[in-house]
Amino acid sequence: MMIDHPLLGLRDAQEFTYLGDASLIDRPDWQAVDAQEAFHDYLYLRDNPAGEHRELWFHETGDRSWLVVTRNTLTHEITKVELARDVARARGRSK
Repeated sequence: MMIDHPLLGLRDAQEFTYLGDASLIDRPDWQAVDAQEAFHDYLYLRDNPAGEHRELWFHETGDRSWLVVTRNTLTHEITKVELARDVARARGRSK
């Protein structure tokens, strides 16, 4: 499988490490009243979708960037690749 890195172009997926659902970018507020329950759900509850899914990938053997890859889990077709920092900033996360 080839991943079209936004900065480096086409790269073999072996250069990357899959790190889970892209919703991990939306870390709960640790000061919220329901923080314990929110972190439990954040850490342990995962969907296992069949079809299009947004995933976090880490470019471990390259520039060490984090990517959000939109991939069909049935066909492995990649339809979109974004820098995770850009996705986080678009969601209002400053770091």
